Amino acid sequence: MVMQFEKVAKSFLDHLQIERALSANSVAAYKRDLSKFQAFLSDKSLDLEAVSEEDIVKFEVHQKSAGLSQASINRSTSALKTFYKYLAREHSILDPTTGVTSNKLPRKLPKALTVAEIISLIDSSDRTSNLIALRDRAILEILYGTGARVSEIVGINTGDFGKTTLEDSEIMTLKLRGKGSKERIVPLGSFAKLALDNYLVRLRPQLAIKSKESRSNNALFLNSRGTRLSRQSAWQIVIAAADACNLSGKVSPHVFRHSYATHLLDGGADIRVVQELLGHSSVTTTQIYTLITIDKVREAYATAHPRAL
Repeated sequence: MVMQFEKVAKSFLDHLQIERALSANSVAAYKRDLSKFQAFLSDKSLDLEAVSEEDIVKFEVHQKSAGLSQASINRSTSALKTFYKYLAREHSILDPTTGVTSNKLPRKLPKALTVAEIISLIDSSDRTSNLIALRDRAILEILYGTGARVSEIVGINTGDFGKTTLEDSEIMTLKLRGKGSKERIVPLGSFAKLALDNYLVRLRPQLAIKSKESRSNNALFLNSRGTRLSRQSAWQIVIAAADACNLSGKVSPHVFRHSYATHLLDGGADIRVVQELLGHSSVTTTQIYTLITIDKVREAYATAHPRAL
């Protein structure tokens, strides 16, 4: 059974990567969920083709007893539904997940920082005289200036910048590669452009020369070895910035993205424009940020209006 599972699982993961063009991170998440399911089947001496809906429910209970969160269990169940749908189509295996539904989670609004907190985060990169601070500030400025994900930031190449003209003004643009290899073009503000120029002129050439493949390395953000900065390293830069300005615990991987969207809507931007800038396929995903704005309106009303309470 193990070899059979591994064979079809590999075929499924290849399908996700090649045909559906999912990111490496998404494929790795599917692989982790399938490994847990494989271990469960092995422990219960169950065959992949003989799994019933009851077995899927037992797997969910097993995960809950192991201390996994409901969000993790829901993700795992979703992975199995996709896996068995593939098996039913490609190998005519009966799908035991058709009647299984994920448990609803209470909606959590994304937490956005204030403009002052964002500025404090970005300015914290200047705490040292080390030239590496130029790279770190450019990363933080682009994170907030474009609403990009950390994974999108490290994927930027030096050739991803362009220019466009709007009402006789020249605007710098940046191409971002999002989930599912979807590309979008976003404008780059003056603060991000200045930080980027400083990094490109004063630091990147010094880093690039350290790489054996310096001529062919087109990554924008480089590490101390002159190779592409990793997602983990970029995230560590954000953590260090939070620690430096007493915002530890308030910063999540998406804090700049959440703040970018919230501040745009607070400033009067149309939700459809924000949807395009964030790269959301559906405006429904973007609408969650309008709830944050509504909460602020309610709070202001309750605090300021004499007849509110």
